[in-house]
Amino acid sequence: MNPLELFSDELEKLVERSAPSVVALEHRRGHGTGIAMSTDGYVLTNAHVVKSTSILEVRSHDGTKFQGEVVGRDDATDLAVVRTGRQNAPVLPLATAPQVKVGQVVLALGHPFGFERSVSLGVVSALERRLPGRDGASLDGLIQTDAAINPGNSGGPLLNVRGQIVGINTAMLPFAQGIGFAVPSSTASWVSGLLLRHGAVRRRFLGIAARNETFSLEIAEKAGQPRGVRIVDIGRGTPASAGGLESNDVLLQLNGSSVANVDDLQRLLAIDSATIVELKVWKREGLVQRSVRPAQRVAA
Repeated sequence: MNPLELFSDELEKLVERSAPSVVALEHRRGHGTGIAMSTDGYVLTNAHVVKSTSILEVRSHDGTKFQGEVVGRDDATDLAVVRTGRQNAPVLPLATAPQVKVGQVVLALGHPFGFERSVSLGVVSALERRLPGRDGASLDGLIQTDAAINPGNSGGPLLNVRGQIVGINTAMLPFAQGIGFAVPSSTASWVSGLLLRHGAVRRRFLGIAARNETFSLEIAEKAGQPRGVRIVDIGRGTPASAGGLESNDVLLQLNGSSVANVDDLQRLLAIDSATIVELKVWKREGLVQRSVRPAQRVAA
């Protein structure tokens, strides 16, 4: 068997294994895709897929229909959790952030334009993209892919060849070809957990604009880690300002947990309930500690 035949056979087996975990979602105002996230009927999808409804129809790969109820959604990451009556659904594993790399072969599974059980093939084109979102917000840290993503793919899985969920397909550029985006599986992991527990993500904020940064070998050795979050700007009168943070500071740890990217920072602020957080910060003069009291973000 030549390598091309082997590759094709392996993709065929991958799709066959993965398809039972992917469901179609439909309601009066639209449709999309979802992924079984537990064996007891919970489904992960995009927030924009379920935004206009609390009840929807869920259809499994074999045509069985279930009623779905929205448990919670998080517009900031475009993720939502739906509860269904489906039992013993097969669940796909989530890839960790280090397992997702540019150039990886990926498959997008979903129901674009209502064409159920569609599959497209591509690669991970880039990581940590920012995309203008709905309602004037932006989606950060997205995976870019050239696997075909169209309306209806939203909420479906972007899979690597190991059968792991790399991302949750979320958006496409209407006038572009070969450019689609997915929410990273690492983000989906912690957001879905909070949605199951609370029905929402209770966000706290420092009041900064920030970006991910990879250090030079010299700085990485001094900082004790290869990556961090550089503060680009600080709002006046914000917790960051009151806590002594400054523009160009690099955040390394929050309450002893590593902060390698903006998603880490958002996750730790959401799941850590400490009134005051201790930040390890890299400044030009070296490592310092800062104590900051995060503020609760008020929902619009």
